Amino acid sequence: MNPQASASATAPVIDPSQFDPELWCLFDQYVHGDIDRRGFLDRAARFALASGTTAAALLAALSPDFAQAQKVAPGDARVKAEFVEFASPAGYGKVRAYVTRPAQAPGPLPVVLVIHENRGLNPHIEDIARRLALDGFIAVAPDALFPLGGYPGDEDKAREQFAKLDQAKTREDFVAAAGFARGVTGGNGKLGAVGFCYGGGMVNFLATRLPELQAGAAFYGAPAPAEQVGQIKAELLIIFAENDERINAAWPAYEAALKSAGTKHEAFKYAGTQHGFNNDTTPRFDASAAQQAWARTLALFNRTLR
Repeated sequence: MNPQASASATAPVIDPSQFDPELWCLFDQYVHGDIDRRGFLDRAARFALASGTTAAALLAALSPDFAQAQKVAPGDARVKAEFVEFASPAGYGKVRAYVTRPAQAPGPLPVVLVIHENRGLNPHIEDIARRLALDGFIAVAPDALFPLGGYPGDEDKAREQFAKLDQAKTREDFVAAAGFARGVTGGNGKLGAVGFCYGGGMVNFLATRLPELQAGAAFYGAPAPAEQVGQIKAELLIIFAENDERINAAWPAYEAALKSAGTKHEAFKYAGTQHGFNNDTTPRFDASAAQQAWARTLALFNRTLR
């Protein structure tokens, strides 16, 4: 069987729970730009042969399905959503963000900055922002790809575009977004941040830059530089997947720096999970772990921002 051939109508059903751990690692490399699509397909061929399918079918099974996982529709009457633009003079000049809030807000609400993975503001992150609105928050979700035309509607193209960003400017765009979020109309002046993968690392970074950030939930993200940890004033919730060697390897040093600085934090590692386990658009999603991690995230924000 040719592992690059198109899957046929009689191809076996792919069960992601049976994937070899090495395939998950390979997919993680692909997601983070360490290998390209062709590199993934070539190296996944042996796993495809072993399972009687194709490398292309394996990639399709691993890739996001935004429509199936959507929890709050874009037109949900319970949510008021809009795109806004604001200045970022130290960054790319202008930022575009998706802003959501309850359609019927009882008064000023806490604000949460929502920071995407390394693909820009895709439909999944927009859905996360709408979910936060239904939980009684104003959510501000910037698109780091806005200077390059915005999220292109294709995950591969988004990854390629993301690699072209000047990260120094992009970091300043997120600092500007935090400033906008803190002063957004209808907000109570209290700011939290949640981010995933790249966004988790950005939460850690923003915590070192923004003394006004009161809480941050970093899902499997890169740590803040140890020498900057002493600047963190926010309370941090740090989420890890068990099977995530690339991110987990940095935790002991980060934990030591947080403890040394007296930074208030909690860290949780969820057994049996893969990097990206909170993302319910892919088979890496772990419903039980995601529910627990999200409940802890909401508890942090409700306790510190209201």
